[in-house]
Amino acid sequence: MTIIENIFSRKKKLSIEEFVNRTLYKKKIGYYQNKNPFGKDGDFITSPSISPLFSEMIGIWIINFWESLNKPTNFNFVELGPGNGQMCRVINDLFQKFPEFYKSINIFLYEKSTTLKKIQKRKINSSKIKWISNFNNLKKGPVIFFGNEFFDAIPIKQYVKKNNIFYEKFVEIQKKNTLGTILKKASKKDTEEILKFKVLKNLNFIEYPKMGFQILNKIIKVIERKKGGILLIDYGYIKQQKKSTLQSIKNHKKQNFFENIGQSDITSLVNFKLLKEYLHKKDLDVSNIVTQSFFLKRVGILNRAEILSNKMSFRQKADLYIRLKRLLHPKIMGNLFKVILASKNGKKKLGFN
Repeated sequence: MTIIENIFSRKKKLSIEEFVNRTLYKKKIGYYQNKNPFGKDGDFITSPSISPLFSEMIGIWIINFWESLNKPTNFNFVELGPGNGQMCRVINDLFQKFPEFYKSINIFLYEKSTTLKKIQKRKINSSKIKWISNFNNLKKGPVIFFGNEFFDAIPIKQYVKKNNIFYEKFVEIQKKNTLGTILKKASKKDTEEILKFKVLKNLNFIEYPKMGFQILNKIIKVIERKKGGILLIDYGYIKQQKKSTLQSIKNHKKQNFFENIGQSDITSLVNFKLLKEYLHKKDLDVSNIVTQSFFLKRVGILNRAEILSNKMSFRQKADLYIRLKRLLHPKIMGNLFKVILASKNGKKKLGFN
């Protein structure tokens, strides 16, 4: 059986959302179930691998958030999609330097991929850290969820509006086992769901993160019950897009969407205006959307880099600032990545004003 036949499982058509979901996560054949995609030998590099300073700043921000909640004696931190475990290892080391906080913190990792979970467990050796598949398994006390490039890896739906009628985009097997896309009239339920959002109303092309919102809704229910918040950093946009943002990446290069299926990463850009409207609808306090550069500078990344550089050789210092530039430069990651915080009984503008 070919990988295409395995993905479609005798079906002739799959929605874009389901096609991407099976391509990335289906057991035995899914991209994230088979390989380590991170680093020079993988397909992409994320901020925690570029510089440990990124993870340190997230750790410092989390401690500040805990302090803003009046230092609860039980506090939960959940990293969503912890990748290769690099960030968790750095922040766990950092947290240990703050004994009162470390005594209070419970660290949880939420990971869907069994392959990545094994990689994380090899990298992280601490009884303080637990893996969960259900958010209801958190301990008592408030919670802060954190996701770096979490939502861009969750499949999305795509719709086209013609003559005020919504059509959903599907992938189908065509002649000679090739793949193509077709449009099918969207369900009434999906159309009604889309039209609830002001930011989507006048668009003729829509990307809608239905699966992402389902996960986010589970997270919000925990936040409402336990108090706390969610901090998200992702590759995304504010000005609405008029074309597909789906992209396939292999060996750090973009490629045709239907090339190397199961062997390449597929992501989409996060619509931060839509995300903000969704969070508002759930009655959370929502921060301004800021850039990664703004956020990291506000938390203190430049001061930290200066302190570290004082004890470095010229070569080490050069390496430090080259990596820092990649995180902060407007045309690299600094402005392309956005940051948003939503909370209940937390400081809504903590680190954002």
